Amino acid sequence: MEYTHLGRSGLSVSRLVLGTMNFGPETSEEDSFAIMDRAHERGINFFDTANVYGWRKGEGVTENIIGRWLAQGGGRRERTVLATKLYGSMGDWPNETFLSALNIRRAADASLKRLRTDYLDLYQMHHVDRSTPWEEIWEAFSVLRQQGKVLYFGSSNFAGWHLAQAQEAARNRHFVGLVSEQSIYNLFTRWIELEVLPAARHYGIGVIPWSPLHGGLLAGVLRKQREGGASRGTSGRSADAIEKHREAIEAYEKLAADLGVDPADLGVAWLLHQEGVTAPIIGPRTMSQLEGSLRALDVTLDADTLAKLDELFPPPGPNGAKPAPEAYAW
Repeated sequence: MEYTHLGRSGLSVSRLVLGTMNFGPETSEEDSFAIMDRAHERGINFFDTANVYGWRKGEGVTENIIGRWLAQGGGRRERTVLATKLYGSMGDWPNETFLSALNIRRAADASLKRLRTDYLDLYQMHHVDRSTPWEEIWEAFSVLRQQGKVLYFGSSNFAGWHLAQAQEAARNRHFVGLVSEQSIYNLFTRWIELEVLPAARHYGIGVIPWSPLHGGLLAGVLRKQREGGASRGTSGRSADAIEKHREAIEAYEKLAADLGVDPADLGVAWLLHQEGVTAPIIGPRTMSQLEGSLRALDVTLDADTLAKLDELFPPPGPNGAKPAPEAYAW
């Protein structure tokens, strides 16, 4: 396993993040335990979750599963860089959602209880809260850090200017601020290259891409259809996306075949080649999916292959692979 620092921090994390969103709704507790154990065996030390995962309001289903796994001991907690998130609604009363100081305090304590630990390595805002001032957010976070409940803080789904707002407000308080940003990022969805990635690089914020395979469209969906094994991503909006982008997907899967790699490995490997990316989130439902994801670490893409991928999935803006404003201006 390769390791890197999370943003400008001294925290060492694996180049793949174990996403746990499927634990509970899609993956049984027993299988979730086995996947987490195998992740450690294969060197993955960075686990990501959220208080809303499990999708039963207020129950924290996934956090509870992870907590019971950690409670088994055997060095599980010590070997894990544990990250969770807050923002989404955990109840029907006011102040059980968003980023008020009150919700930050309550949500952090509740996550710690479910996860059966006395501290979080990384506490992330699941979304930007436009109604709460940064002074309030950073004060609440600084209290958590002073109490030893949280070591590092991160964001998710922020725009580039939100990262700038957050970091400048933290700087005014002589606070470290953000060390990471989770954004949707894959060959189909490259919007963060305009402003989020440049802002993250400027402020030393590590980027953690979620949905690296765009809901399975980059995981060999056409091949699986031909083989009769496509059970997800082939109906509704996904089916529409397949038809809309069929030519590009066909060419992508052919490129993967020519390279002798699985399409899913190619998609994750492309992210690992992007400047500023710390570690993509893999969200296995099964042990075989976890094992398959690890192959991407062994895929090296040359300049010619990267250029071909840019042709198939062009970067945003009319002026090619450039950040804003050059992407759309002179």
